Amino acid sequence: MKSRSAKTAGFLLVTLMFVPLLCFSLAGTPWPSGTGSVSETAAMHIARASHTSTLLPNGKVLIAGGFAGSGGEYNPYRTAELYDPNSGTFQSVSEMSIGRSGHTATLLKNGKVLIVGGWTGRYDLRGSAEIYDPAANTFTPTGNLVIERAGNTATLLADGRVLIAGGEDRQENAIASAEIYDPATGKFTQTGSMAEPRGAHTATALKDGRVLVVGGGSGHYPSQMIYRAAELFNLGTGTFSSVGQTTVGRHKHAAILLRSGKVLIVGGSDNRDWHGEYASAEIYDPASGTFAATGAMSTSRFKIPEAAALLPNGRVLVAGGGPFAELYDETTGSFNKVPGSLGAARFFASATLLPGGKALITGGYAESGGNLPATPAAWLYQPGGVSASN
Repeated sequence: MKSRSAKTAGFLLVTLMFVPLLCFSLAGTPWPSGTGSVSETAAMHIARASHTSTLLPNGKVLIAGGFAGSGGEYNPYRTAELYDPNSGTFQSVSEMSIGRSGHTATLLKNGKVLIVGGWTGRYDLRGSAEIYDPAANTFTPTGNLVIERAGNTATLLADGRVLIAGGEDRQENAIASAEIYDPATGKFTQTGSMAEPRGAHTATALKDGRVLVVGGGSGHYPSQMIYRAAELFNLGTGTFSSVGQTTVGRHKHAAILLRSGKVLIVGGSDNRDWHGEYASAEIYDPASGTFAATGAMSTSRFKIPEAAALLPNGRVLVAGGGPFAELYDETTGSFNKVPGSLGAARFFASATLLPGGKALITGGYAESGGNLPATPAAWLYQPGGVSASN
């Protein structure tokens, strides 16, 4: 017969072995080593959704425009602010010439930022563009768009010019046309049109210089058309050509170039919008010109075009459209939850890589009692499982 001390030791051993299993059961799928964490940092000066977030050469992040929540897109902000990773705080900067939401912001090779298009009010667009100069801390008008648009994409091309594609007109009808901005002249010139008019699509520059256009749609809810057919823009010819179909039709999704040269397409929704969100993801392979399903996220997400960031370790942080962030690992083709909460699903939030491998997550709106208020809150993703503190 075992002594009382032996029984006690045995009980403690079993208990210690059980504790990790209990934690596993309570937490669900365990977080792999190196997943990192998300924690709240200093807030922005105002609540924003559908804003842009651009990493500048000096390591600061330019936050521009946006609105106060769903319905507020018709009263967008002119204001902008800078996030300083050294101090962990935001500071106001000079304002844009007009309020913008559904616009784009593109870092040019000269270190300046091109701001294009966007809604300025209900059924009110401006075909204007402007340049933010970090050295002068000012916005200055540049050439006007050939066609005014909002919800367009803007993609930096290999030669330093910027491809502007699709979007919506004043009546919220999708646009098929595209144009190119030349920083040397400050002018926009028309280029070939897409095969389909698209809004809420993505456009991703590939390593070979072509641009992959995925998803988006035309028409109005609930009879809108959401596309599976994808297209490629060829800089040499200035034309678009068809290239396969996605596994499902998506809009309001995210797409990001992986280190392998493939493209991760994640989330979005079908023509039912709020009632057709996806947790699924897929990979585009430029070598074969085909799309193939990959692992699914832990939750469905849409309204996330600016909410994904490629990390230095090759993983992809997805941090919008849900109450928590998760990481995609190309080597395993799977997603894993990141410890830390965003408090609510954050629609039209942004995620921006910072120097050193951290990422800044800002704003977005959340459904609350029928209202869709944006938040001024911001969070830091920090790799390595260390809680971020500033």
